[in-house]
Amino acid sequence: MKPVTVLLASMLSLLPLLPAEQAAAETAATKPAGDSGSVLGDPDGPLTPEEKAEKDARQACKIDLCRAFHSKESTGDIACHVIKSWRKEQLVKLVGKVKVSWPYEGAHCSTDLNIKRGDLVKAMSEPKAELQLAQHKVVCSIASDKQGATDFSFELAPKVFFENGKAVKAEAHWGKIEAPTLIKSALWTATAADNTVNILSGSIVEEVNTFIGKRCDEVKDQWAAKQ
Repeated sequence: MKPVTVLLASMLSLLPLLPAEQAAAETAATKPAGDSGSVLGDPDGPLTPEEKAEKDARQACKIDLCRAFHSKESTGDIACHVIKSWRKEQLVKLVGKVKVSWPYEGAHCSTDLNIKRGDLVKAMSEPKAELQLAQHKVVCSIASDKQGATDFSFELAPKVFFENGKAVKAEAHWGKIEAPTLIKSALWTATAADNTVNILSGSIVEEVNTFIGKRCDEVKDQWAAKQ
């Protein structure tokens, strides 16, 4: 299913922060060490107008994905152009898991998500299943009042392992990164470490399970009505 997932759930939260940045920073600072919190998905408080607009734009894709996860209709593909912004606090927290700093602003990202319905049905219906996504390219931009926008992109081909309809393990399988030197260095260090020890990929498991459960419950009337 971030910015690194800025990832599957990312892609699923792409699928898919607090009232203000200061409040978000204070909340993050008071959380116990090791508390994963909400990294890839939406924050726990009111969204900014831009974040709300992005979430509304992802609604149709969300309903389509939830319908596939919770039904047995396996024909065809799900294809969505997904847009999502991540606040600086989210990115600092994410790459901090592999001891890498993120001294930049938040990022605005997009990707063309493509998933086979049959793969989602299998993930939910079989005792054990692997959901392997094709390689996706995520394109991002970091806005800065002083330096203007900085663009970068990265590739990933997430694999999520399911047992009894629940994600239990994930591998992001990070690929090519195109970015200015400093950003590329931070992302390369983080993704190279994750390809080896899956520290960042643990966030995918959390976000996928949240999406299948809580997020799909939010639109159950819509996806259930289409069956």
